[in-house]
Amino acid sequence: MIPNRFALRRSRAATALAFVALLATAVPAAQAADNASGATAPQAAAAPDIPLANVKAHLTQLQSIATANGGNRAHGRAGYKASIDYVKAKLDAAGYTTSLQQFTSGGATGYNLIADWPGGDPGKVLMAGSHLDSVSSGAGINDNGSGSAAVLETALAVSRAQLAPDKHLRFAWWGAEELGLIGSKHYVNNLPTTERAKLSGYLNFDMIGSPNAGYFVYDDDPVIEKTFKDYFAALSVPTEIETEGDGRSDHAPFKAAGIPVGGLFTGASNTKSSAQAQKWGGTAGQAFDRCYHSSCDTTANINDTALDRNSDAAAHAVWTLSAGTVTPPAGDVYSTTTDVSVPDNGAAVTSSIPVSGRTGNAPATLQVGVDIKHTYRGDLVVDLLAPDGTAYRLKNSSGSDSADNVITSYTVNASAEAANGTWRLRVQDVAAQDTGYIDSWKLTF
Repeated sequence: MIPNRFALRRSRAATALAFVALLATAVPAAQAADNASGATAPQAAAAPDIPLANVKAHLTQLQSIATANGGNRAHGRAGYKASIDYVKAKLDAAGYTTSLQQFTSGGATGYNLIADWPGGDPGKVLMAGSHLDSVSSGAGINDNGSGSAAVLETALAVSRAQLAPDKHLRFAWWGAEELGLIGSKHYVNNLPTTERAKLSGYLNFDMIGSPNAGYFVYDDDPVIEKTFKDYFAALSVPTEIETEGDGRSDHAPFKAAGIPVGGLFTGASNTKSSAQAQKWGGTAGQAFDRCYHSSCDTTANINDTALDRNSDAAAHAVWTLSAGTVTPPAGDVYSTTTDVSVPDNGAAVTSSIPVSGRTGNAPATLQVGVDIKHTYRGDLVVDLLAPDGTAYRLKNSSGSDSADNVITSYTVNASAEAANGTWRLRVQDVAAQDTGYIDSWKLTF
C-alpha cells in the first residue's frame, strides 16, 4: 500500500448480485430411508478451500527472490522482474493467456502482468488484482506479497477446478504501486472506453496477512462489500469498514473510472485499539503491521490465520461474483472450514459449529450444506447432531454409489431443537479401501 501522501478518497457505487442454493430433505435418523442419499440436489458451485501451504510457498519464493536481488522487489529493480517472471510462469502452466504491459516511471521500466482465464462472457469481466512491487527498503512480504500470493493461488484454483463462470475472469499484478499507483493507473488510462464498460467489478487485495491483523472490508460497492462481509460473518469473524487505506491502493484508478470496486485489508501503520484487540485478538496499542515499509517485512511478518481467511475470502468472492445473478437464500449462516479426517472403515468423526445469540428453537427448514471429500461416497453415513445429541440422518451408505465426494445441501426439520448450542456433523466410513475428510459444512437458520 502506498504512503498516505498519495491517498485518494473512495465513494460508493451500486449494482446487484445474489446466489442460489438447491436443497434436499432430511429426516431424523430413525426414519431415514435407504435412498436418502439419492434425494439430494447439487448445490451451485462453491469456492474451494485455498491451501495456506500453497500461499505461503509463493511467499517463500518471493522472499528468496528479494534476498537474491538486493533485499527488495521494488519497481525498476531485478527483484521485481524476477517476481513477475515467477507469477507468469505459474499462470502459463495453468492454462492462462498472459501478457506483460510495460510502462515507464522514474526513468525505469515497469510491468503489469495480466492473466485471462478462457471462457465466460467477454462483455462482463470480473477482475481481481494486487500490486507485486515492494518498497526499496525490504522484501515486501506482507505489503504486498500477501495479496499477490492469494490472488495467484486463487487463479490457480480456478484452473484446478476448470471453472466455467458466467463472467470472464481476469487477474492482474500491478507494478510501481508504491510510487503512486503507477501501474494500475497506466492500465485503466489506456483501457478503451468500450473495454472499461465491460468490467463488472475489480477486487483488490493489498496487505492481507498483517501480523497484528484486523479484518477490514472496502465499502465502495454494496454488492462486493456484502459478498465479503457475509463470508466472514459465516466464520463468526467480525469486520470493520476499511478507512486507513482509502484511495491508497490499486482499486482507486478503477473507482475513478466508474468501475465497482471492493477488497480486503488487515491494517498497516495504524494502531489496534483495545476494542479491536478484544474482538480480533492481537495486541492493543501496537500497529497492525509494525514492519510496514521496513526491512523486517519478511516471511516472519505474516499472520497465518489472517492470510488463510483472506485467501479463502478472495476465492469466495471470485466464485460468487463471477456467477450469474440468481436469488439469495434467506437466513443467517454459521460455518466451519476446519478439515476433519474420516478414517477408512473406522469410527465416526464429528465437526462442530457453535451457535449462539439466537432465540427459541431452530427452524423447520434448517439448511445443512456439506462438502465432504471422499473417493467412494457410498461408504459414508452422515448425520446432523443437534445440541442435545438428537441425530438427523442426512445420508445412508450405498454399495452401488461409486461416485466421489458429497457436496450438497439438506433441509432438516429441527423445530424441536434449541437453536443455541453446539451442532455437529457426524461422518462414518463403513467400508474399506477409500479415504476422505470433511472439508467444510454450514448451517443456515
